[in-house]
Amino acid sequence: MRKSNHTLSKTLIKIPAVLLLQDGKFFKGTAIGKIGTTTGEICFNTGMTGYQEVFTDPSYYGQILVETNVHVGNYGISATETESDHIKIAGLVCKNFNVPFSRKMASESVQDYFSNEHVVGISDVDTREIVRYIRQKGAMNAIISSEETDIDKLKAMLAKVPSMEGLELSSKVTTTQPYFAGAEAAAKKVAVLDFGVKRNIVNCLAERGAYVKVFPGNTSFSEIQAWQPDGILLSNGPGDPATMDYAITTVKEILNANVPVFGICLGHQILAEANGLNTFKMHNGHRGCNHPVKNLVTGKCEITSQNHGFAVNPESVKNNPDVEVTHVNLNDGTVEGISIKGKKAFSVQYHPESSPGPHDSRYLFDDFLKMLN
Repeated sequence: MRKSNHTLSKTLIKIPAVLLLQDGKFFKGTAIGKIGTTTGEICFNTGMTGYQEVFTDPSYYGQILVETNVHVGNYGISATETESDHIKIAGLVCKNFNVPFSRKMASESVQDYFSNEHVVGISDVDTREIVRYIRQKGAMNAIISSEETDIDKLKAMLAKVPSMEGLELSSKVTTTQPYFAGAEAAAKKVAVLDFGVKRNIVNCLAERGAYVKVFPGNTSFSEIQAWQPDGILLSNGPGDPATMDYAITTVKEILNANVPVFGICLGHQILAEANGLNTFKMHNGHRGCNHPVKNLVTGKCEITSQNHGFAVNPESVKNNPDVEVTHVNLNDGTVEGISIKGKKAFSVQYHPESSPGPHDSRYLFDDFLKMLN
């Protein structure tokens, strides 16, 4: 972990900040992180722990995060628990923001972490009211500022921010160069198409004896095939899957070549799009580590970790004879998993690596590796 460029903060100087939503609703609180202004689509996460993994999850790129857990920062930051190289959220909204931390293995406070990474946030707001409001009104763009508190000026700035629907964001977070994980002498080789992959997904494959090569998200199928992988994983990531024609085309070529495929989150949506299904933007999305999902193949239920604002249209699945629904969300009935008939290809909407979070779904990595014959 890099050292802070200033003395570790023990207390937070009370500087006013404003959170303004796209429809004009606003909240006043206290600045956290860097003093500045940030914009993005506002969403909320219901997890009770794991804020560091959430902050660094590339799937949150371009989003302002509301933490429903009342305390943020109490166990600090540890370099071993990041899911990517940098913070990916556009900003943070929380109730109680703790600068001092109590965990011995932590190396810095969230305040110093945010300051070093130039992340803007707001605390001392009623997050229960904000979540109830978003849950009713739906996801929308928002702006946080601790340098400008004039509402009319903030409205003018926010009006220039594009909607998340129709945005291609994976190219903003994918690796620029291929890299490897696991033992080169491993019996199985897995290519990961990186649309914004979390580190623990790669770790889960390597821990199971796979040699992993992570490719940039726009890599052609021919380039992936030159490495001769036994299977391909389509990773999670941010943005609207319907805009990712380059990835959809590649996945169609992968399926035509009968290479085993496993998709996670955005990868699940791209696999669906490649098979003639369509996706839609959800009212709120699913974000947290407590979502119940039923495996329709085994009849068992799983508590899952999720982070997505788009989903597969269930009506398009019903009308597609080549696709089978394998998992459903027990809260709202949305499609949580599919398999492609006649192909070694399946995907899930949720995160089986889920760190931190429940490990109910880790079996999916085992199922994938068993496919690679």
